Amino acid sequence: MKRKIYDKLLEWKRVSNGKTAVMLDGARRVGKSWIAEEFARNEYEAYLLIDFAKVSSKVKRYFNEYLEDLDTFFMYLLSAYNVELPKGKSVIIFDEVQRFPRAREAIKYLVADGRFHYIETGSLISIQKNVKNIVIPSEEWHLEMFPMDLEEFMWATGHPMTMPVVIKHFAERKPLGRDLHESIMDVFRQYLVVGGMPQAVSEFAESHDLRQVDAVKRSILALYRADIRKFAGALKGKALSVFNSIPAQLSKHEKKFMLSEIDAKGRMRGYDTTFEWLESAMTVNLCRGANEPNVGLEMNCERTSLKCYLGDTGLLVSMAFGESDLVAEDIHNRILSDRIELNKGMLVENVVAQMFRVAGHKLYFYSNSSRTSSEDRMEVDFLVAKSNLTRRHNISPVEVKSGRSYAYESLSKFRRKFASSLDKAYVLHVKDVGEKDGVIHLPLYMAPLIVSRSEEGRTAE
Repeated sequence: MKRKIYDKLLEWKRVSNGKTAVMLDGARRVGKSWIAEEFARNEYEAYLLIDFAKVSSKVKRYFNEYLEDLDTFFMYLLSAYNVELPKGKSVIIFDEVQRFPRAREAIKYLVADGRFHYIETGSLISIQKNVKNIVIPSEEWHLEMFPMDLEEFMWATGHPMTMPVVIKHFAERKPLGRDLHESIMDVFRQYLVVGGMPQAVSEFAESHDLRQVDAVKRSILALYRADIRKFAGALKGKALSVFNSIPAQLSKHEKKFMLSEIDAKGRMRGYDTTFEWLESAMTVNLCRGANEPNVGLEMNCERTSLKCYLGDTGLLVSMAFGESDLVAEDIHNRILSDRIELNKGMLVENVVAQMFRVAGHKLYFYSNSSRTSSEDRMEVDFLVAKSNLTRRHNISPVEVKSGRSYAYESLSKFRRKFASSLDKAYVLHVKDVGEKDGVIHLPLYMAPLIVSRSEEGRTAE
């Protein structure tokens, strides 16, 4: 399946020319191993893949004993795999490198040697347990890999020309028309149900059997829970509680994470490392509360106020409605036919968070629960900072609406209170493109364009 990160790997190869290794960070099952081998197969004369999930003790011994003599190291390594690698035209893939930190530490010496290029893939790679006894190499070019975005989903499911049309209408602020809009919303709802995990997308593209798709997603959720138990150490109890509570937390009207619902005596500051662990594992997307919409949202962040979205909305559907196969099948059909009302807001807000994050945008929201001033009491779903920072008019507030009838009182209050700091305001909804009261209304499938393209609508990268 076509993935956009392939072009980023091409850029790494061209710019780095062997002076750095590339590290693909990402959650389990987002396609890191596949894209690394696909790139190696297409862009080099030869390659060697070393899977540290099942590497032999003999190969590990080479890393421990021969790195000071790389001629001997490569003699044994290539012999063990019975492969020839032309110098300067080959790449070695360290797959699941977090399972053998010594190999990651060796990158410094292997890159300096210059014989081959190196691609590393890893999950939970930034977690202290996997790096505490090694020196992290500075010779790494990091790339984050996420589940497939909406455009990649369209490519995989037979709609390759849809997103260029969407981009054009976004740039021109023109409605698409009822028929075209509804047909794209149909694809968007498929993305909502299936999500962006490559195995699930592949199953859907081949069979369109949502029961089989759901089985794939449930197996991934089981893997994530197993990883938490295996790798989270002392945090595993808290991490599992947070992870398992995500659907219930997001099903509320106000989606801020309420720690009291899983730990009556807990304090958010005591869960900092737990949320950071899950975020580092890239299984969740954290959206942090900003005190005010100024330049540098991170500096105005309230660390104890956050929303916790699941990294993939398709997984959230299976997690939230997984009581039985019949329940799951009914929910899938209701989502696809736009007949679901219960928890629909949870799903669309999660998918917008996912689309923003995959487009490279950090997530922030604004909330004020004032008990003394109704004018100050408001919550805005997302705050988007312009890429070209200016002192004023830098922040775009974004509200997400799942129904056809809605109000946006909080957005109106927010615009009045912070007018001097705001750029354009957006409502993402199920309807076509429009504008009302100075607020731009966009269909949900245009969400990633808000953060990935300028007002003039640059061409696709």
